Amino acid sequence: MRLRKLRAAALLLVALTAARGERWKMQYFYDVNHESLRINDLACPTARRCIAIGDIAMTQKNSSRPVAVVTGDGGAHWTQTQLPERPLSLFLLDDSNGWMVGVKSLWKTQEAGRSWQRIAKLPANTFRVHFLDAMHGWAIGGRKSVFETVDGGKVWKPVPAAKEPKSNPEHTAYSWITFVDKNNGMITGFSRPPRGYQDNNLPDWMDPETAENRRQWPTLSIVLDTRDGGRTWMPGTGSIFGRITRARLLPGGLGLGLITYDDSFEWTSELIAIDWKSGKSARAFRDRNFVITDVALISEKLAFLAGEQLPGKLRQNPVPGKLKILKSSNFSSWTAEMEVDYRATATRAMLAAVDATNIWVATDTGMILKLEP
Repeated sequence: MRLRKLRAAALLLVALTAARGERWKMQYFYDVNHESLRINDLACPTARRCIAIGDIAMTQKNSSRPVAVVTGDGGAHWTQTQLPERPLSLFLLDDSNGWMVGVKSLWKTQEAGRSWQRIAKLPANTFRVHFLDAMHGWAIGGRKSVFETVDGGKVWKPVPAAKEPKSNPEHTAYSWITFVDKNNGMITGFSRPPRGYQDNNLPDWMDPETAENRRQWPTLSIVLDTRDGGRTWMPGTGSIFGRITRARLLPGGLGLGLITYDDSFEWTSELIAIDWKSGKSARAFRDRNFVITDVALISEKLAFLAGEQLPGKLRQNPVPGKLKILKSSNFSSWTAEMEVDYRATATRAMLAAVDATNIWVATDTGMILKLEP
């Protein structure tokens, strides 16, 4: 009788677990009194190795220290290491080699983030880098700048095509770069001149009425395309509301682009399905109360959206909202909100995907979660 009861309990547990389905499980949470970890970027080149970079603010000392959080066993254990400079973004070529953009310099790791070597001073206003191999890469950033290196980042030369769009460099930035293979790549940017509504120094969350009534102006969207591994770039522009902040591409032509809007716009963000070969596009998702901050495109039948469930009407809210993640197999309909650890909050979430079974999300509140079956 006792054995039958144990078997029945075990079967019930299996059934409940199966019914619950996939969930995002907390693997790392920086929870220290009077300190907070802000993660700026996350990269996972393989199923075993991930690196998150950011800085720890120490409120009582009114100071901060830059750190990396690394794992070599798929997230079972995470180790914190000191960084030589405050980090902005990260690019990993494989499970050992990667580059980190600091506020002043470019740094390289050959030990999966456990140590870093300074390569060179970066061009001013650099936000992000992308490398095709150990030598050939690009740096993008503010003031209409795109630079190329063929020696691993020691010397950078400007890409002339980046200056061709007719916009003021003071208000123009390139913010995202991605390659789908060795030949096909895309750089996205925007130009948005000030509109003269900066009539006070208060953030939007302290003056919500003004922010809500503020008019949203169109932005000049800029895309640089290459089909020959970066030897030539073809610039294109268009006037849209919002800014393209992410682009994820697949070899077959499918892509997902993320557009982010200001507080004054009706929508917080919007996902666009694109055919990067033909240039055709269509809306894939939007939600007034869900601020999408990243998208992971795994295959032609699997994608994830991550971001913040708004705690109020404004995006620029000092209180982080609940971490929200959606899943889709056709990019036109999305599942109900996936199960996420109840402690997970964010104002910005970053996705890193290796394949359909190895996907992580990090938050700017110092948390790292992995999708578990």
